[in-house]
Amino acid sequence: MERTRAEVDATLQTAKLDAAELLPAAHCLRFGPGTEGEASLPGCAYLMVRVMYFFPPFSCSLVIRGDKDEQAVLCSEDKTYDLKVADTSNMLLFIPGCKIPEQLKMEETHCNIIHTEIFGFTNNYWELRRCRPKLKKLKKLLMENTYEGPDSEKEKDSSHLKYTTEDLLDQIQASEEEIMTQLRVLNACEIGGYWRILEFDYEMKLLNHITQLVDSESWSFSKVPLNTCLQELGPLEPEEMIEHCLKCYGKKYTEEGEVYFELSADKICRATAQMLLQNAVKFNLAEFHEVWQQSVPEGMTTRLDQLKGLALVDRQSRPEIIFLLKAEDLPEGDQERFNSLFSLREKWTEEDIAPYIQDLCGEKLTIGALLTKYARSSMQNGVKVYNSRRPIS
Repeated sequence: MERTRAEVDATLQTAKLDAAELLPAAHCLRFGPGTEGEASLPGCAYLMVRVMYFFPPFSCSLVIRGDKDEQAVLCSEDKTYDLKVADTSNMLLFIPGCKIPEQLKMEETHCNIIHTEIFGFTNNYWELRRCRPKLKKLKKLLMENTYEGPDSEKEKDSSHLKYTTEDLLDQIQASEEEIMTQLRVLNACEIGGYWRILEFDYEMKLLNHITQLVDSESWSFSKVPLNTCLQELGPLEPEEMIEHCLKCYGKKYTEEGEVYFELSADKICRATAQMLLQNAVKFNLAEFHEVWQQSVPEGMTTRLDQLKGLALVDRQSRPEIIFLLKAEDLPEGDQERFNSLFSLREKWTEEDIAPYIQDLCGEKLTIGALLTKYARSSMQNGVKVYNSRRPIS
């Protein structure tokens, strides 16, 4: 039996509620004949109802990403969220076509009764928490088949794995914007519709062509003309690869209708150092300084601060040494990252460890907060150092 307006008003009087303070429309709810609990609700529909209700700004598309062996995440166009089940003592009702107060306020409603049937109910929901995108897998996939140039035998073999944008969106637990940003960080480029990372030796070959041309033409590194580069180097390498290398190591600008690139000395010095260090387990620091400076283009000055997150100096060793340690190759999880770093070196200064944990920081998480959580501080020869809070096996 459906309730009448008089019955609703009587209920309000019993509850001592002033009808003038309420919206005129009243929802009268009843359970349908086949109503069941949350087990009967489709998981995705259930999730989307919760997300759209509690996060109305999400008017864009939402995607759940993750393989069978991964913890699922929810991605908007530019952010990533962890999904965790949370319980509530209040019963949550699923009502098709139900209008919330904000919608009723926008409509001209009279003192009418809205009879509504409950479709289902539950006592838990998905809680969303902003998290860092899980991007380590992106580099792993692209490194399976690096680009070694148009004459490489691998390019003639179609059996090697390649990934389009859609492929990466299907496999990487991150939003599209975060994935595209990371592709730029990795200096990846689209070749024939597939995203590729250049083999480092091939990338250095392209860079060497450009720096030699700059030297032979007596150009300034701050004003390298794109069209002339393509004309001069086009017979040696594909023009799109030359331009891609210029984008990786320079900043594009236009002057009087001509396109130029301002090459970054820091990026070129850093890449040259990586080339020298990648084939050596450890390098005498003094000797490395000398060889490094001799290897970069004339007019550029090498500095150790150009190698943050790429190489580590051991000041305790005699003689002092330097070796390759890339932040991007360290574990993605916070605790795993610190375990890896403290297994490599027992005590760190903040200056040394900061480049290797910078990417773990979030909107409200600083390097200082991370060190407080995962490390202990002490003084050593007047310098503050950090060691692990946990025993490292």
